[in-house]
Amino acid sequence: MTKQKLFSLSKLDEIFGFDLRSLALFRIGLALVIIADLIIRWSDIKAHYSDYGITPRIFLIDQIIDSWYWSIHLISGQPFVQGLIFLVAGLIAFAMLVGYRTRLATIASWALVISLHNREPNVLFAADMVLRALLFWSMFLPLGACYSVDSALNSSQEKLPKRFASIATFAFMVQQVLIYAGSAAYKVKSEVWHDGTAVYYALSFDQYATSFGQFFLHNLPWLLAPFTIFALWFEFIAPFIIFIPFRVTFFRSLAVILFVALHISFGLFFTIELFPFLSIVSWMVFIPSPVWDNLATKLKTEPRQGLTIYYDADCGFCKKVVYLFRTFLILPGTPLLMAQDEELIYADMQKYNSWVVVDWQGNHHYKWEAVCYVVSLSPVFGFISPILRFAPLMSIGTKFYETIASNRKLAGKLTAPFKFRPLDVKPSLTLNIVALILLILTLIWNLTSFVDQTVYRRKEGANSNDFYSLAYKLLHRRTFNLIRPLGLLTRLDQNWTIFAPSPPLDDGWHIIEGKLKNGEQVDVLWGRKEINWEKPSLQERDKLYRNSRWRTYFINLNRSIGEKLYPYYASYLCRQWNSTHQGKKQLDSLTIYFMDERTVPPNETQTVEKTVDYRQSCSSKNQQ
Repeated sequence: MTKQKLFSLSKLDEIFGFDLRSLALFRIGLALVIIADLIIRWSDIKAHYSDYGITPRIFLIDQIIDSWYWSIHLISGQPFVQGLIFLVAGLIAFAMLVGYRTRLATIASWALVISLHNREPNVLFAADMVLRALLFWSMFLPLGACYSVDSALNSSQEKLPKRFASIATFAFMVQQVLIYAGSAAYKVKSEVWHDGTAVYYALSFDQYATSFGQFFLHNLPWLLAPFTIFALWFEFIAPFIIFIPFRVTFFRSLAVILFVALHISFGLFFTIELFPFLSIVSWMVFIPSPVWDNLATKLKTEPRQGLTIYYDADCGFCKKVVYLFRTFLILPGTPLLMAQDEELIYADMQKYNSWVVVDWQGNHHYKWEAVCYVVSLSPVFGFISPILRFAPLMSIGTKFYETIASNRKLAGKLTAPFKFRPLDVKPSLTLNIVALILLILTLIWNLTSFVDQTVYRRKEGANSNDFYSLAYKLLHRRTFNLIRPLGLLTRLDQNWTIFAPSPPLDDGWHIIEGKLKNGEQVDVLWGRKEINWEKPSLQERDKLYRNSRWRTYFINLNRSIGEKLYPYYASYLCRQWNSTHQGKKQLDSLTIYFMDERTVPPNETQTVEKTVDYRQSCSSKNQQ
């Protein structure tokens, strides 16, 4: 192979390649998001995912989801079964977190996330679409090649490459651009992003507003217009930084810093739960290799360089544990040697019935004290070493170690699933072809969504032979319609309308007036006797919504889909109230009001209109 060709391949690897350590950090962050999301949703299993909640399966299948959407969660409407599915999803996400059978765990997590989203689409928002997209392309990436169980138990003698480049890494980069530049493309069609008022409208939307955002809105109004223009053009231009082919390390690092700062600011301005963290995680794959190399050099201290660990060669459990220790405590290069190969070390191992840890000064450490010493050298977990050395914990830890050491066969059975296997991260031709086809599908879907919205929003009498009209006709031909099911099955049906074309104006709050069988009136939503028609504070909204799922659901109640949702939500409220009240204290009927506070332009007087959105009888024969 010529030098020129080698240079070209090296340059392509630099531009489109992801460092394995960056992929590992991304994997850990992504798994933590999935676990946190499951924990948040757990408290609403009955309300959101069972037949006793706001969206029974029959209603979902008949009136809400597309026939090509699928969901494992639809196998049962019982909260217990849903809880089991949640538990399995959590365990699989944990396997992804620690990097055990990583590709399989990633595929299973992707499938279960799609299943969860399809089971209750009425509580989804932009973060869920981003999560699906990131998980999808993650299935094609070697997320377990570093800092994982898979890498710790890698039996291959072949050295792993520093970076991984494939069609999937290119697709991931394109996807990242689509999320931001795609959103900006929708926004340019709205006047509010050109006249500088978009940020004003976004911060005025109380459903997402934070106290910090409200302070900014009312005290620094002169910054709103510059922020609007900056946000639009930043989303349009900044994502393309990752494709700059020169000074790659500088521009990749710049992109990471800029977008991390952007999403921290989003988290300060808007109540969007895990969204900022998820978005920050998505940029971890772009941390360039020289950054990791520089950090690794700084971490090469004498104590870490001089560490040697000896284990019992006759104990398979012991070998696995030391390899896992070295990986997860991030002590790469630490020699892991068999105690039987050195007479003095072997004598110590037999005497103390322990592994032998030798420090840089030649001192020997045993049992739990050795655990504490090795942990103290970890650049990530070193801070817990003093806690582990706390006298009561030292005593418990030593007894625990001795118990394990005396029952190695039993411990070996517990670690039997963790086997030494060869780890291969070379790009697969088959996976590259599949990734390329799916990337084309993704681009077609994004273009179709953009063209559709443009055509639907245009005024009557607009030119029917312009680019958008012609593109609309082309993309809706039978050929393209045939691939639509694939996009729905994989949930690559993307539409990046985040505050686009413009921030929502339909602000307000709900009041649910209930009439008891004894004639009394109560506030069903807040569970109190007196009905308060005043606008709730942001703190009260946070208490009411509990999480972004409920927040999104209440927003959807005020959208066109609300006509379908109201009957089932009202029935749910009747059941919930009557299950905790008896006799004349039970609900006879309820009325759902919406206090419509549609956001007005700056300096105009805000008005509130009281509307009746739905009435429901709570008698059993009228329940859905």
